[in-house]
Amino acid sequence: MDEVFAANRAELCGTAAALPRYSHESRGIRFHIFPLTVRRLSGTADTVNVVLRESMLPEDDMLLSGPVRVTGELRSFNNKSGVGSRLVLTVFARELTPGGEDENRISLTGAVCKPPILRITPMGREICDLILAVPRRYRRSDYIPVIAWGQQARDVADSPVGTQLTVRGRLQSRAYTKVIDGESFERMAFEVSAADIFPL
Repeated sequence: MDEVFAANRAELCGTAAALPRYSHESRGIRFHIFPLTVRRLSGTADTVNVVLRESMLPEDDMLLSGPVRVTGELRSFNNKSGVGSRLVLTVFARELTPGGEDENRISLTGAVCKPPILRITPMGREICDLILAVPRRYRRSDYIPVIAWGQQARDVADSPVGTQLTVRGRLQSRAYTKVIDGESFERMAFEVSAADIFPL
C-alpha cells in the first residue's frame, strides 16, 4: 500500500446530495466536486464534499440510483476568498463504487502542529481540540482538525507540538454561526471525531 495513503485514509459510504460540478484545474487535470451525505447511527447526517478527477466521473445513474462508496484521503486547503470557513476539508477520491450501508471511517497518522486545547462543553463533557499535520507527497501536508472526548481528551491535552499520533474516527460536519460586524452568518466546519488515538 502507498505509504502516504496509509497515513491518510478515508472510507465513506453515503448518498450523493447533488451531481458533480466542475471545481478547478491543476497541472492540466480537471477536477469535479459533489456533496456526499452520510448518516450517523443517531440519524444525524453529515454532508462532506468529495473531489475527484474528471476521468473518474461516473455515469449519472450511479450517483442517483443509490449509495456510493468513496475511498480516498482527507485534504485541506485555506480558503482565501473571504467566504465561508478559512480551513476547508474535502475527501479526495481514489476510488468510487456503488455502496451499501452508510459508513464513515477515517484513519490518520500525523504530527500535532499547535498546542492542543482542552475545554468543557456546555453539557459538562471534556473535549480536546487539536490539529494534525498529515504528510502528503512532495513535502506537503494536510492540516486536519481533530476532536477527542473524555479520557482520550485528557490523555492528548498535554501532547507537545511534534508528537506523532494515529487517529481513527469519523469525519463530521458541524453548523455554527459567525458574527461579523454585527451580522450573523451561517458557517459549516469539518473535523475528525476520534474514536481512538494512539501515540507512536
